[in-house]
Amino acid sequence: MNFKPKPTRKKVQATSRSIYMRDELYAKLSQIAVDNNTSFNNVVISILEEFLQQQEEK
Repeated sequence: MNFKPKPTRKKVQATSRSIYMRDELYAKLSQIAVDNNTSFNNVVISILEEFLQQQEEK
């Protein structure tokens, strides 16, 4: 996989939300976090930001 999470940034104003996902998806995202020595949250946010950036470029 070529995806790399962004480095953890300084704290910015943010909103907390709960999401529900399949156990298999959670396991995959958690493993990416472990492999990159970062948090689960950082992985999810990095993926979402990358997706939105790609959509804006289209």
